[in-house]
Amino acid sequence: MAITVATVATTPFEGQKPGTSGLRKKVKVFTQKNYTENFVQCILDANGSALAGSTLVVGGDGRYFCREACELIVRMCAANGVAKVLAGQNGILSTPAVSSLIRRHKALGGIVMTASHNPGGPDNDFGIKFNCENGGPAPDQFTNKIYALSGEIKEYKIAEGLEIDVSKIGVNSYDLGGKSFVVEVIDSVADYVRLMKEIFDFDKLKDFVGGKSRNGQPLKMRIDSMNGVTGSYVNEIFVNCLGASKDGVVHTTPLPDFGGLHPDPNLTYAKDLVEAVRNGDYDIGAAFDGDGDRNMIIGRNAFFVTPSDSLAVIAHYLECIPYFKKNGVTGLARSMPTASAVDLVAKALNKELFEVPTGWKYFGNLMDAGRLCLCGEESFGTGSDHIREKDGIWAVLAWFSVMEHTGKSVEEICVEHWKRYGRNYFTRYDYEECDLAPCNEMMATLEKTITDPSFVGKDFSSGGKTYKVKLGDNFSYNDPIDKSVSTKQGLRIVFTDGSRVVMRLSGTGSSGATVRLYIDSYEKDNVLGQAAVMLKPLIDIALEISKLPSFTGRNAPTVIT
Repeated sequence: MAITVATVATTPFEGQKPGTSGLRKKVKVFTQKNYTENFVQCILDANGSALAGSTLVVGGDGRYFCREACELIVRMCAANGVAKVLAGQNGILSTPAVSSLIRRHKALGGIVMTASHNPGGPDNDFGIKFNCENGGPAPDQFTNKIYALSGEIKEYKIAEGLEIDVSKIGVNSYDLGGKSFVVEVIDSVADYVRLMKEIFDFDKLKDFVGGKSRNGQPLKMRIDSMNGVTGSYVNEIFVNCLGASKDGVVHTTPLPDFGGLHPDPNLTYAKDLVEAVRNGDYDIGAAFDGDGDRNMIIGRNAFFVTPSDSLAVIAHYLECIPYFKKNGVTGLARSMPTASAVDLVAKALNKELFEVPTGWKYFGNLMDAGRLCLCGEESFGTGSDHIREKDGIWAVLAWFSVMEHTGKSVEEICVEHWKRYGRNYFTRYDYEECDLAPCNEMMATLEKTITDPSFVGKDFSSGGKTYKVKLGDNFSYNDPIDKSVSTKQGLRIVFTDGSRVVMRLSGTGSSGATVRLYIDSYEKDNVLGQAAVMLKPLIDIALEISKLPSFTGRNAPTVIT
């Protein structure tokens, strides 16, 4: 059948505004006639003249509708003048792997099919985002352009008669009116594994996992891919390369509905992992989200490492990783809601520290400018400048490196860190799928309260503790590289002892509003307390100031991390 470029008339859909990282909606929304086509066309059009003759990477987390969307995107790329597409086998690529491929092949960017940590299946979520030529999520000005185009779109282009089977690895060449179009279906894992071998000392880690550097005792691990995209990567890296037992890796088959699991690596949704490690049979446990960019680390007996502490610990030991020993350590960074544990490490190492809004795209400029090499978010994301995305498997390999370097357990490493720097007790309360209107009213009311000049200096007491307000604002970020300004990034209350309360409406849900409440309490000496006990006074104060239960009608969060 001859391949022809068809121009199809369409009309705009409301609400195709990318959030923190792409557009996320229910599968039934994306599978409406022309809905996915419209959004993909707007992504392609937003690239302007750079699209012609370009290379794009396409892949996703394997959730429901992923393969069909991949083949659709390939046909649209062909019709819109893209010269080559690198597609993951079966439409599957982890988000970190997409970033790596974009950078290695100097592609114009990548279209990533993922709703990250959101549930999958025909009745749940799907998502699409665009990553730019640096491998990172598209910045605000680009996503704003996509949104503007989505409100004006009148037609999309697609190559009819172009048959592509993304299950078969190989190079496929096509002729579109005298112009060549190439689709290379690639092994989803190979490029990423090669990158990890360039960063870490796999020989040393293999000896560590096998027990040669542990008095003959193999490292007992429990790695849970939660039926997301990381399964193939985990099998290749931890089992085949490092020699771990196959029994130590679970849920490694990517499934369209994640096997009914909610692929969000936290204490609530990764409870199977927590319970398995609680009995003391494992030295370390780790879980990843649907697209492989988030991670959770726990030690023996389910000792939980907060993402904020994980970032700080890795920062302290960065030079035990060959990549950083070779390239040096530059700046460190965290998202604004993340506990400020890494700030203390940056000060001790005399390194720049950046506080950015939530969203990995804000780290990219700093990395590209050579001012940032390690960063993290409290939402279980950690990464470095090896790519421009957070990277779950990288984080676990970093922890293996720290454990091998110190000869200590996960808990011993954390306790030693707290005794050196003090401890930032931290928690996040998520109130999911709340009614949007009262949440907006709550945020507006709270902002008015905390930005009133009289709010500074007020005392709030609970549970025998008193906190004095130092600052109340709606966080703004001035990018030191491109001078762009991002406003209204989250309400924060900072107290004189360094403790903080932060509240945001999340941009990663597919319906309703998710309210996130963050509590960060610093203790210099009392570092071995129970987090729930240590944080309760400040949690009660936060609920009192925000009047959250009254506005949302919720007496308890959906998820506590």
